[in-house]
Amino acid sequence: MTLDQAIQHASDDYPTVRAALERVNASRAGIDVAHAAYLPRLDSLWQTNRGTVNNAFGQLLPQSVVPALTGPVLPAVSSQSVWGSAAGALLSWEPIDLGLRRAAVASAEAEVTHARADEALTRLDVEQATASAFLDLVAAERTIAAAQADVTRRATLASAVQTLVDNQLRPGAEASRADAERATAQTRLIRAQESMALARATLARLLGVPGTAVTIDATPLLNRVPDTDVAARTAPQHPLAQVRQAAVGDARAQEEILARTDRPRLYLESSVFARGSGAGVNGIVDGTSGLGFDRVNWAAGVQLVFPNALDFSSLRARRAAAAATARSEAALYDEALLRIDSEREAAATMVLAARAAAANTPLQLAAAEQSESQARARYQAGLASIVEIADAQSLLAAAEVDDQVARVDVWRALLAQAAAAGDLAPFVDLFHP
Repeated sequence: MTLDQAIQHASDDYPTVRAALERVNASRAGIDVAHAAYLPRLDSLWQTNRGTVNNAFGQLLPQSVVPALTGPVLPAVSSQSVWGSAAGALLSWEPIDLGLRRAAVASAEAEVTHARADEALTRLDVEQATASAFLDLVAAERTIAAAQADVTRRATLASAVQTLVDNQLRPGAEASRADAERATAQTRLIRAQESMALARATLARLLGVPGTAVTIDATPLLNRVPDTDVAARTAPQHPLAQVRQAAVGDARAQEEILARTDRPRLYLESSVFARGSGAGVNGIVDGTSGLGFDRVNWAAGVQLVFPNALDFSSLRARRAAAAATARSEAALYDEALLRIDSEREAAATMVLAARAAAANTPLQLAAAEQSESQARARYQAGLASIVEIADAQSLLAAAEVDDQVARVDVWRALLAQAAAAGDLAPFVDLFHP
């Protein structure tokens, strides 16, 4: 695949991108949950039980251990049990909350904004990593080509030197030096092949197909180097800045909720309920009745609920914590802007240097080729030692590697520039001028 195809494939299928998208979906559902608080609430129940009827006069403090028992105190204690039944429904609606539910909805919307910004940043990171791995693989393949050419030259030289040594035209030490140079070049080739295999494995992982032999098409990269830079956006538009700004919005939304939690809340309530019992007020116990309902009641009213009057200390501490969190996130937002501006300046410098190097490497390669050719001619004429031609071949090998990788480095610099701008789309557009 080509570089733009690799970027698109990773952006669509990499697991962290899918996870970020699902976090967006989860946060969207949170908005629906917050809106549901505006709707009336209808609670209902039905129960049947069997138990004794011994009631006691007096008060119980609110608790959840002793079951409630209604009715008069019977004249005698009995161990008999009777059936009892109950059913009811309570409709409750909060028409006025003084902005608490609106703050909860705003908080849920802020979470969605945060999740979307995080998804965009995750996608940018994955796309950048994929493009970088692709370029690493291209550079590794080009390095192997140069290393293979160096091995071929060293082998040819070693064979020629060995012939001269066999004919006693050169000392045997020169054959040893030529063999050593050839072995060193072979080692460099092996290391280059290792780097290529690792780069290919990294790219396969980012594409979500580990263990698959990925074949790349680098022709659009090697045939041309674009003469235009990547268009930059303003720093606040960068996904990193958007994430940090969304975090500030989250913190401020929590502050808004806490600012409204100490306000009274008004409820309109209506209830319909029915009870049945096998125990009579005259003390007569009927063990067979109570499964049906004996009495039906209804009630409706207004309830004004005040917050815990002694919670002011805790609430003040939570407000202070929320305010500190908001200030911390604002500072991180400022730091993100500084980081983005620094990365943009560094990327611009990288582009300039990479372009200059790409323009210089052909001159470097031509000079190295001429130096190697002259050293080989001097050696064949007996005017130079094996050291001179070995040094010339090392210089040529380095020049070939630099020339092979120079164009890739320009694309690397442009990738860094696009990542610093927060959008790889202009970088991808450079493939299709």
